[in-house]
Amino acid sequence: MYQINSKPPIYDQIAVQPMRDELKFVGFEEMLSPEDVEKRLSVKDDETKLVFINSVCGCSAGSARPGVALALQHSKIPHKLYTSFAGNDRDAVDFLREKYFYKYSTSSPAIAIVKNGETIYYMGRADIIGKSPEDIAEILTVVFDTIDGIKGPSIQTENYKQLVHAISCGSKIPLFNN
Repeated sequence: MYQINSKPPIYDQIAVQPMRDELKFVGFEEMLSPEDVEKRLSVKDDETKLVFINSVCGCSAGSARPGVALALQHSKIPHKLYTSFAGNDRDAVDFLREKYFYKYSTSSPAIAIVKNGETIYYMGRADIIGKSPEDIAEILTVVFDTIDGIKGPSIQTENYKQLVHAISCGSKIPLFNN
């Protein structure tokens, strides 16, 4: 079973905040600890939960976050939206990988749908690299149409048009300095 190590963040919190804010803007709730993950994903309530492992990598910045945001403008979306940040919410991400994504290669970014404590869909970095945000959105909306969900979009179109994507190369993100 997972052991809490209370690992410090790798990246500077201020530097990654725009990447966090981008997802919160479109309706994601952050899972910052293993307890947050367990509380939200282990519930057997028949609700679909979109889980996004956020990342500083280029494919996350250039494709995954914008693609997920665009997909959430669809007419049908998962019930709940959750995110944890690889490299910063390290214990939460480790727990997600060990308990919910153990069947898949370790990946950040990663996009998954969890229902009743089981992962029913997973898109890892290998599935994201080389795809445009529109490609990712198209894949996800097809998946959204096959699952239980709620009426979309996650935010009003007028608000979505105000979204500024946090595009930044991971190699230029400063490391966390105690």
